[in-house]
Amino acid sequence: MTLERVNVVMTCRLGMERVVASYVKELDPEAEVVPCPFGLMGMVLVVARDPQRLALEVKKRVPEVEKVFVVDAVARAEISDIVSKTVPVARAKIREDESFAVRTVRRGRHSFTSIDVNVAVGAAVKDATGARVDLENPDKVVVVQILHDYAYISIVPGSEFWKKMRPGKFPMYRMFRLMNVAHEPYLGPFDASYTMGRRVGREVQTYEIGELIVAPIGKVDAEPLYHFLRGLFEGIESRYEIQKRSYGRKAHRVKVSLQDMYQFVRSRMGEPLIVFEPEGEPISKVSSELAKLLVDCVKRRRRINVLVGAREGVPTGIFRFASLVLDVAPGIVISTDYALASALIAMATAVHDALLKEIGETQEDEQ
Repeated sequence: MTLERVNVVMTCRLGMERVVASYVKELDPEAEVVPCPFGLMGMVLVVARDPQRLALEVKKRVPEVEKVFVVDAVARAEISDIVSKTVPVARAKIREDESFAVRTVRRGRHSFTSIDVNVAVGAAVKDATGARVDLENPDKVVVVQILHDYAYISIVPGSEFWKKMRPGKFPMYRMFRLMNVAHEPYLGPFDASYTMGRRVGREVQTYEIGELIVAPIGKVDAEPLYHFLRGLFEGIESRYEIQKRSYGRKAHRVKVSLQDMYQFVRSRMGEPLIVFEPEGEPISKVSSELAKLLVDCVKRRRRINVLVGAREGVPTGIFRFASLVLDVAPGIVISTDYALASALIAMATAVHDALLKEIGETQEDEQ
């Protein structure tokens, strides 16, 4: 295959290149297909008779392919040539009233960086089309894939790039950060207490709740409590370290306190208090009431108190002081290590659309 003839570039999970190549050959027996060009994994190059048709067929039939790019222009791996080949394609595919972004992937050694290409191509496309730059949610994306001596240029809809946060989503950590969760400790055999503590720790840190209050009911044996707390802190720390490395924002490390459950309730009199126990109402039945309560708390940045039981469960006498007593899954007894996660997911599902409507998508400053 001559690299300048390539008209379709596909990406896939590492190790799936030859599988993808075999499916492409089935769809277009006359196509030239090269998996792992130059030993580069995750990439498949194709010279097809009808690249548009092949791209559509691959999207419909080959889930092993992550992305399919029909090549609109081929340039030498030089910034000036990439810019000159991109401009006419951009004029034809990007309207003045649209937004765009440039994404460059470089494979091989070059005298410039991917950022250099993004800047040069972005400026040229903006001048040529009058379109505005939007790096977060562009209508169109100019994809520049540089492979040694050649650059493959494609212009695709922004929807081709899946994003975790995009318009139409409310960042739920804003609500979870307001939550103070009183969680009954799991007290039993030492190894079980430790294991359960570790799982609960990872759980609370995953959702980055504002504060976890370990809430025993009256007098308890200290030794299993010690093992539960030991596991709890290890679970929080292990998840927090992952979040620090992988998040594009500052992660919040969950604060942990210890307080008797009855005293916790007394200290929060007059504040919203949500109890999760099987005796409560199904969330679907009171979802509008729950959404109204949570939206009000988020708007006013008011503390949200949540009570979750373990082996004994939340005492029924506390139910009288709760704003809501909720059942996540009627007829199912949820184990301690899934109880809080189930509760938080249920609340997020019930309130998400209302938060989006009332507050919008703007995120708080995490710096």
